[in-house]
Amino acid sequence: MPIGELFILGFFGKVIPEWLKQFAARYGLGGIILFDYSCQTRQYDNNIESPGQLRGLCEEISRLPSGPMVFIDQEGGLVRRLKEASGFQPLPSARELNSLAPERRRELLAASLAELRQLGIHYNFAPVIDVDYNPDNPNIGRIKRSYSADIGEVEANALLVNEVAREARIGLCLKHFPGIGGASVDSHQDFMDISEALPAEQEELFYALAPKMFGDAVLVSHAIVRPWDATHPMTLSAAGLGRLRRRLPDTLLISDDMQMQGLQKALGTEAASLQALSAGIDMLCIGNNLLDQEQEMAAIADAIERRLQDGTLDRGAIARSIERVQGRKALLA
Repeated sequence: MPIGELFILGFFGKVIPEWLKQFAARYGLGGIILFDYSCQTRQYDNNIESPGQLRGLCEEISRLPSGPMVFIDQEGGLVRRLKEASGFQPLPSARELNSLAPERRRELLAASLAELRQLGIHYNFAPVIDVDYNPDNPNIGRIKRSYSADIGEVEANALLVNEVAREARIGLCLKHFPGIGGASVDSHQDFMDISEALPAEQEELFYALAPKMFGDAVLVSHAIVRPWDATHPMTLSAAGLGRLRRRLPDTLLISDDMQMQGLQKALGTEAASLQALSAGIDMLCIGNNLLDQEQEMAAIADAIERRLQDGTLDRGAIARSIERVQGRKALLA
């Protein structure tokens, strides 16, 4: 079983490291996530330098065993790995985009998404469909990642992004299920309890939009919703993910970065990754940016293999996850 298909891995630098080549050769590989900024060096010296350099790197990635997909966060504004200063297309934040005329919105999105395809990128971790319920949210509202406090405007923008992405053949991944716009905690630093800040309309927006999105994927947050699961964040919650899967049987479910501090404080990357797969996540995103754990990735894959052999992990469920990943590879090739 090619369990490497369950991973989206990051690495430091502008050349694919030997450990990643060996991982792909041994296990296969679902995807690679690219960053411009390194949290380790605290400089913009990571994977991305210029359009020409990035195109070459993506070509190199495509030649790895099992043809991993290339993922990137290109939301716009502060959350965009491809910046104008490095020669890439401009893209304002979601809130700023929402203030523009529809024709200008489409023009900016078309240029940006076409560029992703030309560079060799397959999936954009966007659009953000978190409604701006709390403008002081440090990870959403305060940095303009939400289109609007009006859920209708959020939906309209997501549908526009989808129209343009479908033309460019760029896969989209809605985020952050079940909707963290009302949170008051930065998800990079700790678990968010959004039990009192999750209107039903927000959860329903994921169910309405995901099947319409090109690539049909949802990023699951490390948020806690106590009425669904009092002790586990959504990425580790069989109850929460089961609720999602019942409504979206074919959607690709991707974890938010498994190196975020909430999970690290509670479990660590390996234990959290195993629990996420057991709960129903299809792909584990491990950026190796928040933490340098590059040399531990093979050990996590080996632990998955052991749990498949002893029956701790459901072989049928893992096989279905791999099938979803390979289906997206075929779609976006």
